Amino acid sequence: MTHAQDELIALARHHIKLFDIDLSWGGWNGAARCEALSQFLRRDRAARLSVIVHDTHWLEASGARFCAVLRRHADAMTLYRTGTEARAAMDPLLIVDDLHFLHRQHIDWPRATLSIGNAERARPLVQRFDEIWETGEPGLSGSVLGL
Repeated sequence: MTHAQDELIALARHHIKLFDIDLSWGGWNGAARCEALSQFLRRDRAARLSVIVHDTHWLEASGARFCAVLRRHADAMTLYRTGTEARAAMDPLLIVDDLHFLHRQHIDWPRATLSIGNAERARPLVQRFDEIWETGEPGLSGSVLGL
């Protein structure tokens, strides 16, 4: 599954959309993964990374590399926490450019669907992600505000 995630990130040109429970599984804090995300965001000033999770505690405690990417690319990266309306969602999604996706049907199941280059197949999952995103509230921020 992590190989499929890396493959999708390598295909990204414009927008990566990611929904997960807490990003603790799947290598999101790995050095190579974080470097790949940084390269994606550096490649094009218009590139965006939108992340929404149920819980940010794991990221705060153990996601130092991922949080460093967030700080470095705060202008291009948004990390939200799901609102109460979406807390029942348990099917992690990685969507790239609304064209490619990896969808785990449930967080407890090892099976997933990978699709590359099929916007028609991706459309329902893009809509699902957008519905989850609409419930979002600020999670972690890459910028430090205040004195």
